[in-house]
Amino acid sequence: MPGLLLDTLKGHRSDQVPMWLMRQAGRYLPEYRALRAEKGGFLELVYDTEAAAEVTLQPIRRFGFDGAILFSDILIVPYAMGQDLTFLAGEGPHLSPRLADHALAGLESVPERLDPIYATVAAVKAGLGPETTLLGFAGSPWTVATYMVNGEGSKDHHAARELAYRDPIAFAAIIDAIAGVTVEYLVGQIEAGAEAVQLFDSWAGSLAPDEFERWVIAPNARIAAAVQARCPGVPVIGFPKGAGAKLADYARETGVDAVGVDETIDPVWAARELPAGMPVQGNLDPLLLMAGGDRLVERTQAILRAFADRPHVFNLGHGIGQHTPIPHVEALRDTVRAWRG
Repeated sequence: MPGLLLDTLKGHRSDQVPMWLMRQAGRYLPEYRALRAEKGGFLELVYDTEAAAEVTLQPIRRFGFDGAILFSDILIVPYAMGQDLTFLAGEGPHLSPRLADHALAGLESVPERLDPIYATVAAVKAGLGPETTLLGFAGSPWTVATYMVNGEGSKDHHAARELAYRDPIAFAAIIDAIAGVTVEYLVGQIEAGAEAVQLFDSWAGSLAPDEFERWVIAPNARIAAAVQARCPGVPVIGFPKGAGAKLADYARETGVDAVGVDETIDPVWAARELPAGMPVQGNLDPLLLMAGGDRLVERTQAILRAFADRPHVFNLGHGIGQHTPIPHVEALRDTVRAWRG
């Protein structure tokens, strides 16, 4: 029997709502901070299979969430495509050579850089009970491209947006290359034991409507179709953060099995506008979880009410913050567990 989360992602509504939290394995947990201090850098932790599996399992042991999300990073794909990847303390990720100055064709792919991630998936799967769904993930092409082109994170994704306007043929080649590797990466995770996968398009909200259609909807549709064809029955969750009113188009046109809803979206609107019966995931503001109190409980219950008539996975509107108090997460879990729709 599938766990509650997997059953919900496959379109079955239940009175009990499953939950997991984006970035649930990470810096807000003291056990994670202790292991990170022992292992050193972030990338070293990701590539240590035993340690990465332990990090993935930590929030399951502590909170009993319905889903375990693989501990890794969306930039593993450009790393496998041949860019060098480093994480500097206080500065975030750096990729080189950046594609604003360097042709995609000049990169030499290193697909074996994906193999330790598959080993982590297998190790986590071996440590989970059948009631807990193992989620794999990848970054969506637009979001990954913003890092590959600029070489690092940016506030407005200027370099990628400008390249997409100036040379759409060259930019399309980057998007297509990322999409191709992403399909193989997600299929590899599924073959290693992932039961569902999520596509993170964290920077989808920085695009104008026409560009959103071209660089978000179209490549995500290609990835979803390819993964579904090769791995029938494995749900694909699409999460286009910042999509706004384009969220309904994304849900209809990409063919994903479930859609993530960020904190800026009114859940009542989403329940009305998204395709009937489509599972939704979201959408509590991570800052409200950090703040806690009565407002946390009230808003959690309001979201649960809004999505009560369709399959719903409770989650945040984006990743959990580093300074989120553990008791607030426990209060959220208890509120969701007590709900009966």
